[in-house]
Amino acid sequence: MNASLDILPLSSWINTEGKPLVIAGPCSAETEEQMLETATQIKEEGFAHVIRAGIWKPRTRPGSFEGMGEAALPWLQAVKKETGMPVAVEVANPQHIELALKYGVDILWIGARTTVNPFNVQELADALKGIDVPVLVKNPVNPDLQLWIGALERLNQAGVKKLGAIHRGFSNAQETKFRNSPMWNIAIELKTLLPELPVIGDPSHMAGKRAYLYELAQRALDLNYDGLIIESHRDPDKAWSDASQQLTPAALGQMLHDLHVRKESYGSDYQSQLEVVRGKIDHLDRELLETLAARMSLVEKLAEYKRDNNVAAYQVDRFREVLETRAGWGKSLNLYPNLVDELFKLVHMESIRKQTEVMNQVSA
Repeated sequence: MNASLDILPLSSWINTEGKPLVIAGPCSAETEEQMLETATQIKEEGFAHVIRAGIWKPRTRPGSFEGMGEAALPWLQAVKKETGMPVAVEVANPQHIELALKYGVDILWIGARTTVNPFNVQELADALKGIDVPVLVKNPVNPDLQLWIGALERLNQAGVKKLGAIHRGFSNAQETKFRNSPMWNIAIELKTLLPELPVIGDPSHMAGKRAYLYELAQRALDLNYDGLIIESHRDPDKAWSDASQQLTPAALGQMLHDLHVRKESYGSDYQSQLEVVRGKIDHLDRELLETLAARMSLVEKLAEYKRDNNVAAYQVDRFREVLETRAGWGKSLNLYPNLVDELFKLVHMESIRKQTEVMNQVSA
C-alpha cells in the first residue's frame, strides 16, 4: 500500500528544544479551578509543552459524563493566559472546530471513535480547509491501518500540513492486561509507510491503569515516537472520567524524569540502522509472547471446563479445524504455509499439554 503526505515537520510548528513532545492534562475539563490548578502544577514540573483537556466526551452509553462543552473553553483561555502554554482539545464535528478556534485552542485532535468513520473525517477535513491549525489523528478503535492512513490523507488533501498521529491502542476481544491492545506492529507499519509523520504515543488509553503507564510510555520512546500524550489530574481518584488511568502532575513529572529517551539511530555516534530494526523485532517478539501467554490463559479455562464436564483434552476434529483455518489466515497475510503449519502444530500440542496438566493437577 503506497502512501505519502505533504506535511511540515513537527519542529516547525512547536518548539520542544529537541525533546519528545509532551501533551498533558486531565481527561476532562471539570471546573475552571480544576483546570487552572492542574495546568499550573503541570507547568511547574517542567516537562510538558501542551495542556490537553476533554471538552466534548463521546461516551459509550448516554447518562455518563459527556464533558462540559463550550462552557469549558473560557477555562482553557484562562489556562493559556496563566501558564503561557498552548492548549489542545478533541473535536468530533465542524461545530466543535468552530468553537475551539473561536476560543483560541492551539491544537486539535480527532478521537478514535471519529477516525473510524470516513464520512465524519471528511466533514472535519472540509471544515478545516484554509485553516492553519495542527491536527493530531488518533488510530481508529478497530485495528485497521488503512482507515488510519485514510483519515490522515483526507485532512492533508484539505490543506492540513501540521499533521500528526496518536497511537492509543485498539479494541480487542482478546483478554489482555491493557484497556486497549497496543498492537505496536500497526504503528510501526504506519511509521514505515509515512516516515515523515510525527507519531505520538498515548499510554493512558492503552493502559487504562496507572500501573502500566511507565511501561507503555517507555516502549513508545524506544520505538522512536515523537512524543507522548498523557492524562494528568490534580486529584485523579476524584476525576469525573477515566480516574484509574490519570496521574497527579507530580507523579507524571517523576515518570517523565525516569523515562529514557533514546538517541537517533544514524551517524557514527549512534546505533546502526540494523540495530534499530532488531529493536523493532524485539518489541514484536515481546508482543507475540504476550499474546501467546493470553492464549494459554484461555486454554487453562478451557481445560477446567473440559474437566468439569468429563471431556477429553485432545479432539482430532478441533485440531484439524485449527490447522485449516490458520493456514487460510496465514495465506492472507503472505506467510509461508510451512511456517504457519509448524507453528500451530507446536502451539496446539502445547495447548494439549497444558490442558492435561491442569486436569491431572485437579484429579491428583
